[in-house]
Amino acid sequence: MDLLKNFFKGDKAVWIIFLFLCLISIIEVFSASSTLSFKTGDHWAPITNHLTMLLVGVFVVWIVHNIPCRWFKTFIVLLPISWILLAIVLIMGIATNGAKRWIDLGIIQFQPSELGKMATIVTVAFILSKMYTENGEDKKAFRFILGVTGGTCALIITENLSTAVLLAVSVYVLMLVARIPFKQMAKLTGIGIIGIILAFSVIWCVPASAWKAIGIERPITWKERISDFSNNEQIPAAQYDLNNDAQVAHANIAIATSSILGKGPGNSVQRDFLSQAYSDFIYAIIIEEMGLIGGAFVALLYILLLMRIGKIANKCDKPYHMFLIMGIGILLVIQALFNMLVAVGIMPVTGQPLPLISKGGTSTLINCIYIGMILSISKYANEQQRLKEEQQTLGIQPEQNAEPVAPENQDANAGQPV
Repeated sequence: MDLLKNFFKGDKAVWIIFLFLCLISIIEVFSASSTLSFKTGDHWAPITNHLTMLLVGVFVVWIVHNIPCRWFKTFIVLLPISWILLAIVLIMGIATNGAKRWIDLGIIQFQPSELGKMATIVTVAFILSKMYTENGEDKKAFRFILGVTGGTCALIITENLSTAVLLAVSVYVLMLVARIPFKQMAKLTGIGIIGIILAFSVIWCVPASAWKAIGIERPITWKERISDFSNNEQIPAAQYDLNNDAQVAHANIAIATSSILGKGPGNSVQRDFLSQAYSDFIYAIIIEEMGLIGGAFVALLYILLLMRIGKIANKCDKPYHMFLIMGIGILLVIQALFNMLVAVGIMPVTGQPLPLISKGGTSTLINCIYIGMILSISKYANEQQRLKEEQQTLGIQPEQNAEPVAPENQDANAGQPV
């Protein structure tokens, strides 16, 4: 028990949620990887690769959650690095489905947009902690946040619109949590609405030939997805073309043919027709196999994660830790929401994986870093709370922002004045 206690430091509820998500990921990715198994000719290769990535991810969680959370401020240096990598992707990145999102490192393919998201959240949290004031009069924080977020989104948006929107929405919600002045948020909201209207107008009105002429073809895909999503025409079942927008069609079939309890793990039918069953549309496979109860349970895990993060944030005595952990929680939960809404047909296709469940490389490792950071901050917050309780018991006035005393150093400091 002592060994497990020393290994699983930090908030136990976060550990439990993380391990549940990993377990669901192993079961569902193994089931949903039939197309990969067919292509490779090896039934075990897809799940073996995924298991290896998850084991590496668990190790990453363990490493990061043992890093003192005050060191996370140094992750700000990743912002300019991510911008450079994102610029490289635009020039010479690997294209998949018409979008350049990866850099080939030889051994693995790296997705810089995931690093850019993390670096932006870390930087925004740092700016808020340094420049935020209770009366909300400091406008510099607002401008710097817009510059940092806008820079990252500008480098991402042409090849990965959904990720840029995800990051922008997450930072916007974090700014609301940080109580940025109402006037500034109202102006930002108005500008954002106008920008969205203009963007939709450009995407809708500019012909495909014009986009191809300048070498940018992603807006063509965006227009097709928006058009398909907004089309309310009722088509008889006998005339429905499954080859047209097949992913959405088969995801709908997977959900429609499910039940309260589902078909059972490994019994999905639509996994053989969904090309991204193990990634973008894995939530549809979860509902097909585990039913509405299983789908609700997965959604509940993300809700509980956000609630637990909020509870940890309330314990934090330093603004940076609070803003950082809330930014991470908001980003993870909104991404999960995007994936689930797409799977059930409430949003257009975005290509966002389900955090910690979908098969992935860069996204899995970055999400594991997020969990490690949450656990590290929770460990620090718990130590701070324990220290204050001990000082109150001894009748000592707690010091503001005092560093917690590590358990192994308590005996050495026992005879020293506080």
